[in-house]
Amino acid sequence: MGRGAVALARVAVLLRAPAGWLWWPGLLAAGAGVLVPGSLTGRRIGVFAGAALFVVAAYVVFAVRRKRYAQLAKAASRAGKSAVLQDRAVTLRVWRRAHRWWLLVAFLAALGSSFALPAAGGMLLAGAGLGLWAKALWLGRWEHGHDALLWVRTEAAVRGGPAGRDVRGYLTTGVAAKDARPGGAKTARPKAARA
Repeated sequence: MGRGAVALARVAVLLRAPAGWLWWPGLLAAGAGVLVPGSLTGRRIGVFAGAALFVVAAYVVFAVRRKRYAQLAKAASRAGKSAVLQDRAVTLRVWRRAHRWWLLVAFLAALGSSFALPAAGGMLLAGAGLGLWAKALWLGRWEHGHDALLWVRTEAAVRGGPAGRDVRGYLTTGVAAKDARPGGAKTARPKAARA
């Protein structure tokens, strides 16, 4: 990267990065938790508590800091020519590498909680994943409506997330930049032309 260049990661991709890593392990932990024999509260209470935790976690994760995301998006400025745009796959890989131990601890805690409340910990994780995915879609609607993609400096986002204290502002590009659609979804590969 040249002198004065700024490395940028997509904001929506940074929201999507943990979503799948909370959703699938959460479902796995919930399924395994239902099979745990002799829990303290019983399977039925655990599943009902888990369903409540799923809904609460999804709503709280979706709602938290939305005002800050909106403010940063509204005040976003155009990215300069020196900006280096990070690929979606690279952003996902960097995030996963930086948080792998936290993800493992969360999964093990969700499994362990099944001895007290079967399935509840796993459903809590899955709800948090759903909330992040919904927030990425919400941000994607903003991007689609403004015909722009939102980017954040990678060093600031790694330290405290895409809306953390270290984030001073977002930058924008056109919607054709790099390999992710509004909302952070992967761009569909064009089908090969038939001979």
